[in-house]
Amino acid sequence: MPLVAAVVACPVVAAETAKRTYANPIDIDYRYNFEQRNEDVSYRTGADPAIVRHKDAYYLFQTLADGYWRSTDLIDWTFITPSRWPFDSVVAPAAWSDGERIVLQPSMMEPESILATTAPETGKLDFLVRRMPPLPGAVQKEPEEMKAGEIPPGPWDPALFKDDDGQWYLYWGSSNTFPLYGSRIAFEDGKLVYQSKPKPMLNMDPARHGWERFGEDHCACWAPNRPSLSYMEGAWMTKVAGRYYLQYGAPGSEFNAYANGTYLSDHPLGPFNYAPYNPVAYRPGGFAEGVGHGSTFEDRHGNWWNSGTSWIGYNWGMERRIALYPAKFHADGQMAVSTRFGDFPHYAPTSKVADPERLFTGWMLLSYRKAATASSTLGEFTADRTTDDNPRTFWVATDTSPGQSLTVDLGAQKSVRAVQVNFADYKSGRFADAADIYTEFVLEHSADGRSWLKLADTSAERRDRPNAYLELERPVRTRFVRFVHRHIGGAHLAISDLRVFGTADGKAPAAPAGVGALRSADSRDATISWKRVKGAVGYNIRWGLRPDRLTLTYQLFADDLGEGARLQKDIRALNVGVGYHVAVEAFNETGVSRLSPIVPLP
Repeated sequence: MPLVAAVVACPVVAAETAKRTYANPIDIDYRYNFEQRNEDVSYRTGADPAIVRHKDAYYLFQTLADGYWRSTDLIDWTFITPSRWPFDSVVAPAAWSDGERIVLQPSMMEPESILATTAPETGKLDFLVRRMPPLPGAVQKEPEEMKAGEIPPGPWDPALFKDDDGQWYLYWGSSNTFPLYGSRIAFEDGKLVYQSKPKPMLNMDPARHGWERFGEDHCACWAPNRPSLSYMEGAWMTKVAGRYYLQYGAPGSEFNAYANGTYLSDHPLGPFNYAPYNPVAYRPGGFAEGVGHGSTFEDRHGNWWNSGTSWIGYNWGMERRIALYPAKFHADGQMAVSTRFGDFPHYAPTSKVADPERLFTGWMLLSYRKAATASSTLGEFTADRTTDDNPRTFWVATDTSPGQSLTVDLGAQKSVRAVQVNFADYKSGRFADAADIYTEFVLEHSADGRSWLKLADTSAERRDRPNAYLELERPVRTRFVRFVHRHIGGAHLAISDLRVFGTADGKAPAAPAGVGALRSADSRDATISWKRVKGAVGYNIRWGLRPDRLTLTYQLFADDLGEGARLQKDIRALNVGVGYHVAVEAFNETGVSRLSPIVPLP
């Protein structure tokens, strides 16, 4: 049994002091979920976030949580156990605040309840509608038996929206066949009344929208003769400057390319037009991959945010987490979500921010592919897996006894600003929530690997933190970072990545040269190429409709791009008939290069 490492002094910080930043996946106590598809396996998961601002706080509802979270700063989230939760468990809920109350509606295939609360901070929920009426015109058939124009049961994946004139609307749909629907509704005398028949709002068109294609990097090449496997789901409505943005997630949450798109209209029930700059939120690379099926909200300072579902996918393809990204609505109507360095630390704004890109701290990932050692190892689950920035690979200790440790050698002394400890679920067994489901650990640091000082300690707050993010009060100059285990609720101590952020000495890499952009015969695809940059750890391919608005990013690590003087990557997320502009930037532990010359992609 390993011994608890000695703590010499504590010159830095306790874990929860004066936070200013956050990192994705967000640091909440994701609840354990048991999927009958996976016998005797429990795992933490979070998906389908609906975040609303209500009075002085933000409330997060999600799939299979048995409650919800509250925050006043978008950094610290507190779980609230509701007074009533009459459903088996809420899946892909709709939530909306009308200023006086929050209305909460679960996905449903048969009539269930709708709840409301005027005091969400207390957990007190009341029935707004005790039993939802059947969807007008819906037919109880298997999808393959339905005819064109028939409406499936539901509403599944609902979204609520109350317009400025007080009129309510309901949107819903989750299918690879059927469209998203919308209807005007009203809440009258404890009932929901459909004031208009369900009307198709929009549908996918993967033949023209490359990002709507299923599979990793949209490469569902294994089933060319089958109907599209892509799913359109997760409706959400946002109104800005008189425009209605009906958003949706596609093509599926079990791959890296899950994204959010939008259609626009000047009326809440359409007709809606496809936005040529889609997807609006896209993150196929990095540690927190995927950003589909989310919500859009405005914070108290007037900044916009888009949330989404980030893919884990080890225990089950739809094992997920929640991510939060800054967004913007441009004066010409374009909706854009910034996912550049999206799982690196970002500032949580305390005032209006004109450019979401300015929220990136500039703290770089110092731990990527660095040497890691552990106090013990179970089988093939070795310590080096904790620095590969992949949530589907992890280290497992031989047991969960206090004192098990994991150490990362940064290779030289560097300025450390924050650490993120990402736990994994490995053969956790089947169990329900209990008092001992929490994570507790100490972080230590050393300049020489022999004398250790305390860096952070989570014992002040006893909760489960599968993606614990610990910002330091001030920079710490050090070389070694060590995780020392105290407690975990699962059957195994498993960590997917110990991510250390800060800056290293030296210069940022040079801007990439020789950037080329070649549209394929299939114009949904393009090949982007550039010259390798000396000293670069990774690259961001950035593209958009305008050279001054490169809104989409694919983050790549250099060692995944092969060898040679010239590098390339296929981008398969383009829209037919739309021209783009493309550039590339390089990054390392010191910082980010200038942007390369911007090239057209006609």
